Amino acid sequence: MKVGIIGLGYRMGYLARIFSLMVPGFTVVGYVDPAPAGLGYMKEHGIAAGRAHDSPDALLAAETLDLLMVGSPNAMHLDHIRAGLEHGVKVFAEKPVVTSQEDTFKLLELLRTHGTDSVMVGLVLRYASLYRDLTRMRDEGVLGDIVSIEASEHLAPYHGAFFMRDWRRYQHYSGGFMLEKCCHDIDLYQGLVGSRPVRVASFGGRRTFLPGNAPSAEGVNDMEVYHRKPSGWLSTDKVFDSDADIIDFQVAIVEFENGVALNFHTNINVPDEFRRFCVIGSKGMAEGDFVRNYFRVHDARTSQKLIDKSYETTELSAHYGADEQMAADIGKHLIDGAPLPVSVVDALAAGLTAIKMDEARASRAVLDLTDSWRRFDEALTGE
Repeated sequence: MKVGIIGLGYRMGYLARIFSLMVPGFTVVGYVDPAPAGLGYMKEHGIAAGRAHDSPDALLAAETLDLLMVGSPNAMHLDHIRAGLEHGVKVFAEKPVVTSQEDTFKLLELLRTHGTDSVMVGLVLRYASLYRDLTRMRDEGVLGDIVSIEASEHLAPYHGAFFMRDWRRYQHYSGGFMLEKCCHDIDLYQGLVGSRPVRVASFGGRRTFLPGNAPSAEGVNDMEVYHRKPSGWLSTDKVFDSDADIIDFQVAIVEFENGVALNFHTNINVPDEFRRFCVIGSKGMAEGDFVRNYFRVHDARTSQKLIDKSYETTELSAHYGADEQMAADIGKHLIDGAPLPVSVVDALAAGLTAIKMDEARASRAVLDLTDSWRRFDEALTGE
């Protein structure tokens, strides 16, 4: 399997290793990146990166590819995905797929021409054992009708500092923090509910990573805790006084078309981080935590604990064992046509919800998404 990479950052360098381990014959034959931060990681682990090319068109013209992997900054994804599709190559794109409502509709129009199977997306948590167990409880009727969900994604201070130092600190590149980081989680709960959001409201801003909150020690921006996670393109050493325009905390509430309600909270300065959910249904309750690796289910009528499970992960995985499963499943999909648990349309729907959450936060309004979904369907079907 011959693979090209556009945007060889740390994440894509890591994924090249994981795919090489999980997919027979996976070989990177070329890449495009003026500052390939992930190249050193690949060399360290014995993964060849192939030839460097000056542009996506040069890569696609010079190499015969089975897969194009897009890991460039989010705002560049649409152009790079389009280049792959127009050369007849299947594309794997990191999340989020695009950064605006209009680019969402543009990509849907492209998919109408090239087919929704032509693009795969790195919404890796759909492959996690914990999420698969949660959806099994739904499908087996253990939860009954889902009524409401409380969920969160909280990051440790070193990870929050990474966002203040990395290119992702600029909304015009990342699309904003809720989209960049939490589209995983939004996709999980939209997939679980099986319905689209009809109304959203949101509040948040930046209250932690500000100059007044910097530790008093001299050279705070060089302290180990705030530089544990390396950043690449457009990185800065500044943390509390960086020029970031992203938020560092946000809450959102969502009402779905089928009446289910979601309460979601993110914060990037949580010293004992967690990424948990509580799904409450008419017959039972399921709660779990991707970071702390547990899953519990209780019966609503008897309060009996039906499931109390923990999960083992390895140091290789950056997402609770899901990276390896995603690579293996995508390999089977490309080779044998095996189905995947998440589609590019799912990813675009989750992304649009995140975009609307940020619009609601900025406008301090409750937004009705009816017209956005109408345009979404029109772009995909042409009807």
